[in-house]
Amino acid sequence: MRRVVCEAVGPVEGLVVVDSEAPVAGAGQVVVDVRAAGVNFVDGLFVQGLYQIKPPTPFTPGSEVAGVVSAVGDGVDGVAAGDRVMVQCGLGGYAEQLVVSAGSVVAIPDGLSFGQAATLVQSYATMLYAFTRRTSVAEGESVLVLGAGGGIGLAAIDVGRALGLRAIAAASSADKLAMATAAGAEAGIDTSTEDVKARARELGGGGVDLVVDPVGGALAEAALRALRVSGRYLVIGFASGEIPRLPANQVLLNNRTVVGVDWGAWTMRQPDEHRALLDELLGLVAAGRLNPVEPQAYPLEEAALALTDLAARKVSGKVVLVP
Repeated sequence: MRRVVCEAVGPVEGLVVVDSEAPVAGAGQVVVDVRAAGVNFVDGLFVQGLYQIKPPTPFTPGSEVAGVVSAVGDGVDGVAAGDRVMVQCGLGGYAEQLVVSAGSVVAIPDGLSFGQAATLVQSYATMLYAFTRRTSVAEGESVLVLGAGGGIGLAAIDVGRALGLRAIAAASSADKLAMATAAGAEAGIDTSTEDVKARARELGGGGVDLVVDPVGGALAEAALRALRVSGRYLVIGFASGEIPRLPANQVLLNNRTVVGVDWGAWTMRQPDEHRALLDELLGLVAAGRLNPVEPQAYPLEEAALALTDLAARKVSGKVVLVP
């Protein structure tokens, strides 16, 4: 059984693929043959030792996978060999197989590919949590989405559309803006050539109601200033590598609100509430109200390249490793 291993924290180029013994399902566990492993920005942070949680080395990165159950342990009910499932595994996803608790697997909704399933939960649950648990939204409100061609950005547009929001996409290339438009954005801003604040205010009829920011960096202040009265600024992450310094006077003026969104930490503190959120998310998928993109696939051996391309924002949409 092949898996990607981080033997020591450092550059992602240090990742190696090793052969290991195939996992065996213990009591209450199942073995999943991985068909696709989601590649996320946070995976690279784990490898580089830059995340707040620092697992001991060696470890296998990868927090979300989709695949087929190949074996079940004693005492497992409701899950059988051959079931198509997706799993939030924390670590261990960059592998051909993994063993997990039977209670952690979720049936893949009909119509979703393994790639879509492996890249659904982290991005889409984050945005459903942001829009429905960290703030509230009303049909017809406008949302400016930074990094709109990335996984979180596309999920923000898709979930926002399902909730009745009007999305304005901000991205750095025509290809990324085209993906955002296909996902449901009503308008786009090319951040490489256009004034984000001025254009967002124009498209939002004087200002936008919400900002979704998974990027941070240089565009943050302009996006904050684009908010209208009582606008909400959702801080999702810092894919640019730069944590912005938002001017407090711009928060005070017009009664704006800055909202932190840490879905991952919330899931660990509130597992029952997270399960309810996940059920809600899967219900939207089953009802055809969400349309996640098909991700770009890399072979398992190119895990380092996938993480590098993702960090450099060379990839539009989502990324998976395919063992």
